[in-house]
Amino acid sequence: MTETSILLQRDGAVARLILNRPDKLNSLTLGMLAELSAALTDLDSDDAVRAVVLTGAGRGFCAGQDLTDHEAMDDTRAVRAVVERHYNPVIRQIRALPQPVIAAVNGVAAGAGCSLALACDIVIATESAKFSNAFINIGLIPDGGGSYFLPRMVGQARAMGLSLLGEAIDAKRAAEWGLIWQAVPDADFAREVEALARRLTDKPTAAIGLIKHAINVSGHHSLEQQLAVEAELQAQAAETEDYQEGRAAFLEKRKPRFIGR
Repeated sequence: MTETSILLQRDGAVARLILNRPDKLNSLTLGMLAELSAALTDLDSDDAVRAVVLTGAGRGFCAGQDLTDHEAMDDTRAVRAVVERHYNPVIRQIRALPQPVIAAVNGVAAGAGCSLALACDIVIATESAKFSNAFINIGLIPDGGGSYFLPRMVGQARAMGLSLLGEAIDAKRAAEWGLIWQAVPDADFAREVEALARRLTDKPTAAIGLIKHAINVSGHHSLEQQLAVEAELQAQAAETEDYQEGRAAFLEKRKPRFIGR
């Protein structure tokens, strides 16, 4: 993998995926999406990684699709294929990754960049960051899961407002609305992201993967269907060494030492 548009860095149990086109506010190209997909595939099978941080280089997270990417944008007949073959697989990979994925939003997250952030499990942002569902501003609809995530996170009224007006909201409002987990002062951002990632690496990674699955499928299920899913996944969790350790630590009144999946 080249180091032109995606950087993959490992630091112990934490892996960092860095969108690396800072001069373009990390706007996405088809090549960049292919590199991101390849990196996610590597992480999926890496048992040593117990938390993933997705962030952007420079002063932005991701400004969305690069409209100068002629391969993706010039042939309007190919738009469906671009979404289905390039965007959708990456969103599915993030949601299915067994490790928790943190979106560390260090600046603008617009259009597909906003969708990419919202696909992650936990979103933490600088207070100066902006979120914009800006597809309407170029005559398109939200993709990359944007029309799925927004109403589930903030309700239909706010999802409609964000989608139809294309206006940006700051990270503080995004946190107040439940769009993201936390907005932190810019000066504290790096430290807070590191602390969050390390907290997650101390958790039982197998249980995290099962929790992700349970929550991801819940929106399509009746209560009875979801109760059945919980029973099945709980049985799987109970078979892990981390459950045995967690139960023993509780009974012995000590801090558990989880080993992950």
